[in-house]
Amino acid sequence: MSMRELVVLGTASQVATRQRNQNGYVLRWDGEGILFDPGEGSQRQMLYAGVAAHDLTRICVTHFHGDHSLGLAGVIQRISLDRVPHPVTAHYPASGQAYFDRLRHATAYHETADLREEPVAADGPIATTPSFTLTAARLSHPVESYGYRLTEPAGRRLLPERLAEHGISGPDISLLQREGTLNGVELADVSEPRPGQVFAFVMDTRLCPAVPALAAGCDLLVIESTFLDEDARLADSYGHLTAGQAATVARDAGVRHLVLTHFSQRYTAPEPFELQARAAGFTGDLTIAHDLMRIPVPKRR
Repeated sequence: MSMRELVVLGTASQVATRQRNQNGYVLRWDGEGILFDPGEGSQRQMLYAGVAAHDLTRICVTHFHGDHSLGLAGVIQRISLDRVPHPVTAHYPASGQAYFDRLRHATAYHETADLREEPVAADGPIATTPSFTLTAARLSHPVESYGYRLTEPAGRRLLPERLAEHGISGPDISLLQREGTLNGVELADVSEPRPGQVFAFVMDTRLCPAVPALAAGCDLLVIESTFLDEDARLADSYGHLTAGQAATVARDAGVRHLVLTHFSQRYTAPEPFELQARAAGFTGDLTIAHDLMRIPVPKRR
């Protein structure tokens, strides 16, 4: 199976700390590398994490607060400096076009990159490839913010015992998969439905209908938990989630692996976030993110 993993570049909200860089996440998904919310310092964090500019095929920005976008200038210039030969597509709120333009052209450099701007103006699909469909959904934050959901197309899982029953082996298996039928045997006769894997990225938002919609049935959900539950009123006033709120969403959405991140500098220890997520009843795999960690997408069910 091709590589599918999340590489965490930074986990701090608003400002970097001694332990945490500003936001930044790279999703490796088969042949694609999607950079989400590159905060200040993302280019250097990519170096530490072993992610090259050549690995990037898309950039997804949820909104234009600095901790989610100030790293764009350096990353975009690095894509040109390294002469990345393939197109890189950038998705971001259309209302922030002026900010994207300023960051893209923040300083003088020789632009060689094929950077394709595809701003997001409404909920729905924004990109379709053979490996996935990428959709966006409007969140609830003081500035326009979108969450992103990546869904793999459903397929079929071959059943070795049924292949053997029909005497199909070797190159004939690939032929059956391509053509859908072989010597009167249908692909459905020797396989079963295989649901596609799902990843979602939910950053700065208070609770709103888009959050559970993005999280529904996720194999891997990356979601902000800026505050602890005792600061829920503060979280709502600034347009953020608490650890318990994020975990409750994940619990009800049937998430398999929950990644909490985007932590306020007011908290110095990660343990309370885990305790509150478990207290909310989330029983799946749980990761309290830290910089430079790698999180594999769970194996298929």
